[in-house]
Amino acid sequence: MRRLGFGSKRFYICLALLLAALLGVILLSLGTGTLSITPAGVWKTLIGQGTKQQTIALMDIRLPRIVIGLLVGAALSVSGAILQSVTGNELAEPGILGISSGSAFFAVVYIYLTNGHNYYSMNAFTIFTMPLISLSGGMLAAGLIYILAWKRGIKPTRLLLMGIAINAFFLSLIIIAQLSFNTKDFNRVLAWTSGSIWGANWRYVWAVAPIILLFLGLALYKSRYLDVFTLGDELSTGLGVRVERQRLILIAFSVVLAGTATAVAGNVAFVGLLAPHMARRLVGPRHKYLVVISSFIGMVLVVVSDIIARYAFAPIELHLGLVVSIIGVPYFIYLMIKEG
Repeated sequence: MRRLGFGSKRFYICLALLLAALLGVILLSLGTGTLSITPAGVWKTLIGQGTKQQTIALMDIRLPRIVIGLLVGAALSVSGAILQSVTGNELAEPGILGISSGSAFFAVVYIYLTNGHNYYSMNAFTIFTMPLISLSGGMLAAGLIYILAWKRGIKPTRLLLMGIAINAFFLSLIIIAQLSFNTKDFNRVLAWTSGSIWGANWRYVWAVAPIILLFLGLALYKSRYLDVFTLGDELSTGLGVRVERQRLILIAFSVVLAGTATAVAGNVAFVGLLAPHMARRLVGPRHKYLVVISSFIGMVLVVVSDIIARYAFAPIELHLGLVVSIIGVPYFIYLMIKEG
């Protein structure tokens, strides 16, 4: 049998530890709430032997919320890993570059057009079509950034600055669009655009899971090109890679992942920035390892943040995006100081 290299060994060790951590936080999230459930009670409920209260709490409220958190965490982290590689900028991520805010703006307008001013009672048609609308907004934002940043090629600094400008533009449009909602729904939409998976149910899961899982698989399949991009455009072209074609394909994958996640969780920043950085420090720059580890770090980060958002100041629920930022910013500052 071929011996595993150091990178492979490290990858499997990190993967095992992250799987254990993920199972732990999922169990904690399932059992924690107004109705506290022991781990044994959680297991009984999952196999259909729980009480009616436990079944409703777990199967109808907590479990779909956790699944959405897992999908969103994986999608945003892999989206960030792709953007950092194809742009050559370690600060690139869908929130900072305006992709998430473009998606959120389209989603907010679509909710208003299909449901009037009522955000709370979105019908099934709106829920299942919103991912397509949301990723259309992300595609528009990404297209604007790419076109405006292009000047005989893409320079990382220029791309980042254009992304920040586009992000500010769409955030301003979101604020204007929110004025169309009544007071109750304005506050709810504000919370959602700041990042929230409150009220997630199985319809949201079925609406986004096929898209996210498909493009996570495609991103992993294309990860070899992400390794080539680190060599630079000239050397990549010399190796026979059609650089601009592959770059556009991977950017499209990144936008689909971020846009679909935004459709159900709003504008959650820092996951796409933080997870790839942490993964790179754990398993190195090879993207067949980095993409997988990034996705698991993103899942753990979002589920932990959601637990904190729900119970830190209960019964008041914090915005998921706010908690992710509180967790992520200190670590990111530490990274910048250490690397500086």
